[in-house]
Amino acid sequence: MAKEPQTPLDEELARREQEAEPQPVEGELEDAVEAAEQAESDETELESDNPEAEMLAARVEELETSVAEAKDQALRAAAEAQNVRRRAEQEAEKARKFALEKFVKELLPVVDSLEKALDAMADEATEAHREGVSMTLKMQHDVLAKFGVEAIEPSGEPFDPQFHEAMAMVPNPELEPNTVMEVMLKGYLLNGRLVRPAMVIVSQAAG
Repeated sequence: MAKEPQTPLDEELARREQEAEPQPVEGELEDAVEAAEQAESDETELESDNPEAEMLAARVEELETSVAEAKDQALRAAAEAQNVRRRAEQEAEKARKFALEKFVKELLPVVDSLEKALDAMADEATEAHREGVSMTLKMQHDVLAKFGVEAIEPSGEPFDPQFHEAMAMVPNPELEPNTVMEVMLKGYLLNGRLVRPAMVIVSQAAG
């Protein structure tokens, strides 16, 4: 069957239908992908080609490290200064509390002599004499107590080698072993520190 010839109207309609059909976009899509890759490549090259920015970043990191080290050193210095101040205060307090230690040691034999003199007074001694020695001894004790000196009289207490010095060991079945039976010479403390141990006789087990 022969094809009917097309009229000018038919040709115009065919041409318009062809223009209305969507055109291929493969070439445009490839161009867009290539443009994006190029932009990314250009950005990377820009970053790598900017040595000034890299130097600035390195300098910032170096300064941050220096600041952290400076802070640490400052904290350490402050702690050390506080420790030095505390030690100085402790040493000053210790020096103040125990400055009289040597003087107290020199004064104790005087107190011992007064105590022995008062104990040795016979009945023939006058009351005024006894009272005078007793008052002098009390004044000595009061002065010592005023400056932090206290006596150690451990009679009947357990023997303590930190504060007592045993002059003899005597068997005594009536007392527990290592009990102070007699104080031959009183000991003394200065603000809690031993100045002189008490000279004592200590009990031991019988047999």
